[in-house]
Amino acid sequence: MAKSKGKAKKDYFGLPYIVSVILAIIPVTAWLLGAITRLSEGKILAGIIRLLGFGLILWIVDLILMIISKHILRLLPI
Repeated sequence: MAKSKGKAKKDYFGLPYIVSVILAIIPVTAWLLGAITRLSEGKILAGIIRLLGFGLILWIVDLILMIISKHILRLLPI
């Protein structure tokens, strides 16, 4: 079987791109997984911002950027 030339980068917890996009479209899972992902990366402030509900605008921007760039982009590098 031939290997693909592009990066097979996996997003939410190592899940494939299409599964990550589906989970990112659903607001509750995007909110929860976004916070857990940020906290697991050690980005405590970004995780807290997600958990407190200030992430609505970030959710929309993350979703658009995820669809365009084919991976999760970190908007809050804190």
